[in-house]
Amino acid sequence: MVPYTSARDAFSGKEVIALDANENPFGTMNRYPDPYQSKLKQKLAELKGIGPEHLFIGNGSDEIIDLALRIFCEPQIDKALTFYPTYGMYEVCADINNVELITVPLNQDFQIDRVQLEAHLTNENLKLIFICSPNNPTGNLIKQGDIEYILKHFHGIVLVDEAYIDFANAESSLSSIHSYDRLIVCQTMSKAWGLAAARIGIAYANAETVSLFNKVKPPYNVSELNQKAALNALDNPDLYTESIALILSERERLRGALSSNSLVKRIYPSDANFLLIEVEKPNEVYDQLIEQGIVVRNRSTQITGCLRISIGTPSENDQLLNAFTRIA
Repeated sequence: MVPYTSARDAFSGKEVIALDANENPFGTMNRYPDPYQSKLKQKLAELKGIGPEHLFIGNGSDEIIDLALRIFCEPQIDKALTFYPTYGMYEVCADINNVELITVPLNQDFQIDRVQLEAHLTNENLKLIFICSPNNPTGNLIKQGDIEYILKHFHGIVLVDEAYIDFANAESSLSSIHSYDRLIVCQTMSKAWGLAAARIGIAYANAETVSLFNKVKPPYNVSELNQKAALNALDNPDLYTESIALILSERERLRGALSSNSLVKRIYPSDANFLLIEVEKPNEVYDQLIEQGIVVRNRSTQITGCLRISIGTPSENDQLLNAFTRIA
């Protein structure tokens, strides 16, 4: 295909009078944004120690997931694969793109079962594998050895979704993108950077893969407002560091307090900014929390008896613990 050529693509010199994009000449936000987010990519590249040609910026990670399916999978012919339970947008995006999504159950420790997976790796129509690590909603990292196994034995694209990697005491798969040209590592500024409203997703990959994403994306997929919000956040790394430290501290405080509550049967290990807990009568607990003004995520249809609780501020967490005490 021939990609759309925007006014910013057609002219790259120093602008004097811009009369090429049918913009309103008046106002403060009247010009189209940089379609390739050059300043933001340069700053992220410096932070990660990687060349900016290895970065793609998406309108949230969801755009990256959708584009990966559109680029690498032929509708009604090719297939994608993920592991269950996991982030629901893999299935939604696959359905939208008319691509069959194979779901391989995780084992009882929420890790990849290589025996169940192996039969799919040689399927010539399987073109894309999604791995969420740390996984949502289970909260655990997927073993790096299993990710490496897939990269070595599968000849399609492997997208490792690391939305929660900032909260994990582990190395990112980003260190492997120069070793595997079929690897895409997806991160976000929605979680640890506190920019969920700005919708900044980042894909790290080889330059050829990035060029395909740039070819298919809408011309101005990330607004100027959102690019500025991301740049401002990156200029304040202390806030990022402090918020992560507080979230991790609060996560362990909640774990300790909830473990002694009679409603709670089990708290799963977490490498993310949430806890997955198993409770008696999850639907009733969920409803009673709502009655007290607290909304958690009911995941009992995916994982029997489980609720997913995001880590809030210390005050919000106090209210959650008090609510659990009243229910108990």
